[in-house]
Amino acid sequence: TTIVAVTYCKEHGSGGSHGPDCGFLPVQGGFRDRFLATPEPKYCCEACRLVLCQPRQTECGHRFCDSCINELLSHPKPMCPVDMEPLFKEKVFRDVCCHREIMALNVLCRSHSNGCVEHMTLQQVPDHLNVCPFFEVPCPLGKCKERVMRKDISDHLGFKCKHRESSCEYCKHKMPLSELQKHKETVCPAFPVACPNNCSHSPLLRNKLSSHQQECPKSQALCPFQRYGCTQKGSNQDIRDHEAESAADHLRMMLSRSCALETKVEDVREELLERSKVLPGLSSRLAEMEKLTEELRDKNRLTDQKIVNMQKLMSSQSEKLLEVELELRVLRLLREEVGELRGAVENLRAGLALLEQGARGPAANGTLHTLVHRSMETQLSRHDDMLSVHEIRLADMDLRFQVLETASFNGTLIWKIREYKRRKQDAVASKTSSLYSQPFYTGYFGYKMCARVYLNGDGMGKGTHLSLFFVVMRGEYDALLPWPFKQKVTLMLMDQGPPRKHLGDAFKPDPNSSSFRRPVAEMNIASGCPLFVAQTVLDTGTYIKDDTIFIKVTVDTSDLPDP
Repeated sequence: TTIVAVTYCKEHGSGGSHGPDCGFLPVQGGFRDRFLATPEPKYCCEACRLVLCQPRQTECGHRFCDSCINELLSHPKPMCPVDMEPLFKEKVFRDVCCHREIMALNVLCRSHSNGCVEHMTLQQVPDHLNVCPFFEVPCPLGKCKERVMRKDISDHLGFKCKHRESSCEYCKHKMPLSELQKHKETVCPAFPVACPNNCSHSPLLRNKLSSHQQECPKSQALCPFQRYGCTQKGSNQDIRDHEAESAADHLRMMLSRSCALETKVEDVREELLERSKVLPGLSSRLAEMEKLTEELRDKNRLTDQKIVNMQKLMSSQSEKLLEVELELRVLRLLREEVGELRGAVENLRAGLALLEQGARGPAANGTLHTLVHRSMETQLSRHDDMLSVHEIRLADMDLRFQVLETASFNGTLIWKIREYKRRKQDAVASKTSSLYSQPFYTGYFGYKMCARVYLNGDGMGKGTHLSLFFVVMRGEYDALLPWPFKQKVTLMLMDQGPPRKHLGDAFKPDPNSSSFRRPVAEMNIASGCPLFVAQTVLDTGTYIKDDTIFIKVTVDTSDLPDP
């Protein structure tokens, strides 16, 4: 059996309970290990002719390596290379028994070429390679890319690795050997360097070079009196000679600068005196401004208080207006019913008139016709009464059915408002300032609620915003529910365009507010957002489509107990 070099995968191979360790499986084809005995043909792959790696058996009974069968199945019309039978992926299965037998075959160590004479079963190869002294492993120093035999690691780290740790002989700083020379040439503070001015001084330590530069006779320098106007520059020795020779000139320069500074100081002093004369006037104006600011704050507080009082008054008036609107709805229904009843009565009277005309015959029949007339009048009266009762019942049932058809019992209201432009104009003209939604509930036996919208705004938002409020209504099961109402409420204007940028706000009810106590009237005072959305945002966005807007109100029912 020949030994062939192979590159093994670096990721953990699959194999269930027999799964080999990292680097054990070949990337493609079967095992290329050196077996002590020539493997039987049944252990060899029909495609690569190597010992099977993760054997798979086809429907026709032939065995292939997992990678080999996958390559065959990737063809448009896969066929078995032995008997040319078609191959189907779902009919290829793992040959666990063959895999177990192959893993029990004896092989030489994969580091045999490096001098290892051990042999073991194929199953034991990964465990042996983890301790084999002849197996090549990467250098533990990350920057070093060399691979050496495990037994030579200590020698490699101690003497051969270019990245082993070493110490600078000058400053004793520790670093990788590959960086030592650069350290000496650039940053080592104790490395001896020559003076850059090429003076006669012996080599200096790098950290002493800066102090030497100040004393070096060949170092270039400027005259210390440069700030006073001297322009002399040269070597340190020349500057020292210059200072000795030009002392009088330097004194004159200092005197001139001093006189100029005194003049400036005097100018600044006069300017400060002029400004100090203005300070009293500024202080008095500042006091006046502070007094005026305080007065404006007081007026602002009073205005805020008036606004709060007006909001309370308007809230109470809105409740009264709601009651009037409800009464008007009932009156409209009654008017329609009265109209229908009048029509029915007129029809009956017409019938009676015809009967009376037919009764104008012989006098002998007068009494009979009188009795018939009275009987029909009695029946007419009864029918009138019964018709009235039925009309009332039908109207009540119709109203109940309308509410039930549109009601929601999961705490969510989707309110579709059609004819937005007309309703908005009615609100601007103060014909119908607000609209009420149909009722919705937190459950079949839960809280009864509705929404109220001011299309032209209310309170602080009147004329500039759409105002949206939440209303708790009196329900049939209020006696079984906890009060005050404490569920979180989310108000939302739905975006009908592709961005779906819905505008929303949420709040937790104030338990001390009368808006969330158990209703004693038909509904409580509305609570919500007077400045819910600006009219400019509403008109320029995609919130209005086909003259319709959608409003969504969601009440959190997650922590609501059953009644």
